[in-house]
Amino acid sequence: MARKKTQSFDDQKEVILQGAAELFARRGYLGASMNDVAQACGLSKASLYHYYRDKDDLLANIAEAHVARLAELVKSVQGDASIAPADRLDVLITRFLTEYADAQNSHRVLTEDVKFLPPVARERILQLERVVVNGFAHAIGVQRPDLAEAGLHKAVAMLLFGMLNWMFTWMRPDGALNYVTIAPLVRDLFFRGLGGIQIPSLAKPPVPRER
Repeated sequence: MARKKTQSFDDQKEVILQGAAELFARRGYLGASMNDVAQACGLSKASLYHYYRDKDDLLANIAEAHVARLAELVKSVQGDASIAPADRLDVLITRFLTEYADAQNSHRVLTEDVKFLPPVARERILQLERVVVNGFAHAIGVQRPDLAEAGLHKAVAMLLFGMLNWMFTWMRPDGALNYVTIAPLVRDLFFRGLGGIQIPSLAKPPVPRER
């Protein structure tokens, strides 16, 4: 009988995924080797192969775990009876940006590196992404049934994701805006258009210390 995997085994796998995500996000998937991942995680290369068979396996697990969390978030909002259907899109925007704030490396890897995966792995991730998009599209259709009737609710959802998914390409880590403070701007812009944007209260960026 095969031995049951211990919790420490699963914990170590998660530590490796976090280390690999940080490395891939910083250096790029093609620019990092399994040896680099092992060094970043404080492991020998042989120990790393005990947990993941190759670099594709690491990339697939990073991306799939990230999208799976987003899909579960969508399902939790849809199944929460305390959230009125008309409020679900607002809640989804806020919760997604909060999730992105804690998973910036995984999100960058998902958006930039999944194209390097074999077709079977890409398709698994795409299936989860469809769950996410459909959840947003349904929430949009609740507020604007005419968009759903015209078959435009998914297109509008993708326009929204154009705002949500690519903030990491321009938002500075040390700037006044972060994923949490920008959420109201996204909601205002999406729900009310440019004329409806309210100026948020922004924290001043930290002053660099003199060396």
